[in-house]
Amino acid sequence: MEETISLRDLFQLLRKRLWLIALIGIIATTISAVISFFVLTPVYQTSTQILVNQAKSEQQLYNAGAMQTNVQLINTYNDIIKSPAILDTVIEQLKLNSSAKSLSGQIQVTSAENSQVALITVQDTNAKRATEIANTTASVFQQKVPKIMNMDIDNVSILSKAELAASMSPVKPQPTLNMTIALVVGLIAGVGLSFLLEYLDNTIKTEQDIENILDIPVIGVITNIKDVPKTTSAQHPNMKARVPKRGETFGS
Repeated sequence: MEETISLRDLFQLLRKRLWLIALIGIIATTISAVISFFVLTPVYQTSTQILVNQAKSEQQLYNAGAMQTNVQLINTYNDIIKSPAILDTVIEQLKLNSSAKSLSGQIQVTSAENSQVALITVQDTNAKRATEIANTTASVFQQKVPKIMNMDIDNVSILSKAELAASMSPVKPQPTLNMTIALVVGLIAGVGLSFLLEYLDNTIKTEQDIENILDIPVIGVITNIKDVPKTTSAQHPNMKARVPKRGETFGS
């Protein structure tokens, strides 16, 4: 027998298991909130912008070829910024308890297309340390890049330094986003579990189940019989039965 399920049956199933779906959603959201607020360490982010050019000669005010060369070299500069040649000096100056490889994972260098401006973004669990790393990295790069590239690059400018704001908020974790995702995942898991429990439940509960499963008509239904109340006595419960004395009879 081919078994089908209607949209109405789906809504009835969800309504029957609504408490389970809501419970799983609340539990998932609560766990996410506890982890976000009390377990995960806040991470702060700061950024520094630098501009990298080749030196301009007095006779050459603008050269499209030189500009294109600078744009092509920006990817190389990005790699140099995250190299041990730069980061080892940053670690030494700031006296960081870290390796160049570990520090490189905290730094992200990006640049827009056809732009000579590089953005040095640093993430750290300490906002002040993140600011110092970003500014020191840009400063060390400005000093060492001519020697590393063996080129006359004396026009490295720091457009904007990272600043430590008094009200700096962490970029990670994001409790609201995490709780929202956890709630959605919890609700989906609750719906899935409800369908699974319904699929595994092979008990017969109604006459409709008999018709659907056995494919036979229902002739009659025996309803649930409530408990019959106990027979009450006409005698007051506090009264005790008295045995008649000799010669005494109970009158009407």
